[in-house]
Amino acid sequence: MRHLVLSVCLMLLAAPLAAFDIEDHAVFGPENASRQVRVLSVADVDVFSPVIESFRAAHPDITVDYTVAASTAIMTAISGEQAPFDVVISSAMDLQTKLANDGFTQSFRSTATLSLPDWARWRDDLFAFTQEPAAIVLSRAAFAGHPLPETRQALITVLRQNPDLFRDRVGTYDLRSSGLGYLFATQDARTSEVYWRLTEVMGALGTRLYCCSSDMIDDVASGELAIAYNVLASYALSRADLTKVAIVLPEDFSTVMLRTALIPRNAPAPVLAGRFIDFLLTSSWTDADVPQSPLSVSSAVFLTNRDRFRRIRLGPELLVYLDGYKRDRFLEAWKDAVLQE
Repeated sequence: MRHLVLSVCLMLLAAPLAAFDIEDHAVFGPENASRQVRVLSVADVDVFSPVIESFRAAHPDITVDYTVAASTAIMTAISGEQAPFDVVISSAMDLQTKLANDGFTQSFRSTATLSLPDWARWRDDLFAFTQEPAAIVLSRAAFAGHPLPETRQALITVLRQNPDLFRDRVGTYDLRSSGLGYLFATQDARTSEVYWRLTEVMGALGTRLYCCSSDMIDDVASGELAIAYNVLASYALSRADLTKVAIVLPEDFSTVMLRTALIPRNAPAPVLAGRFIDFLLTSSWTDADVPQSPLSVSSAVFLTNRDRFRRIRLGPELLVYLDGYKRDRFLEAWKDAVLQE
């Protein structure tokens, strides 16, 4: 579960960066190193630390200063405060695209970036290094005696038939504060009208709203939740207590997010930032059955289930639902369905 680090070190770090909220912070390598790359990311430290340790093994002379913040806080840090980070990593593809579109990034070109497929790179500013499907995570204990729903319609059916079992035990993102949750929701709504029917059924049962995948999965594993909708499969698969949960990639469609990296316009160490991004790309885009990055899902999964997966492509079309009017309308419809106030 994400936690706040209240150490003096973190408070000293946060002071010059003004008002954006920091969730966690870790330094990999000597803190006083002359060669240091500062990374701002949405990925939890424990999830992303294997990637950083691998980078450090290849580049032991480079210290990685790693800060965790929500995707919306990252927008504030980079576009509002222009905080001095070298690399920004986020699962909110639309917000990353907006940073690039609005001129808050600098271009980077290398052999690794040029080898990316068109859908995994936008201009020379934004680069995808994972493919992560959204999943439905279920409590095996809660579903004892019930079939696991393999589609959204099947999930609607089981919720309607067992309201007492699932009341106050369904979780999903709070779209008002979660950039990834908003991205997944808008993509689901564009793909199928079933999304709105499911949202209304969930809302009638008292859906609990969360900031992030890890917290939802924790609560499913503990039995507090029975269902977590649209969480990152990569986070669920990385857990040690998989026997307590079932991970469903819906058969009707599974939305696939691309985790992206960019170099901010005012990065203090752009050369080291480029080296870090090259490492992310070369370690993640692999033909191996087991990718080196713990966040990546084997490409074989997508090849064998091609019709199921709906990959979100990088490009300006991601900006559509960031338009103020469209965003307000979407959130109002979502609040009517989920909150039912």
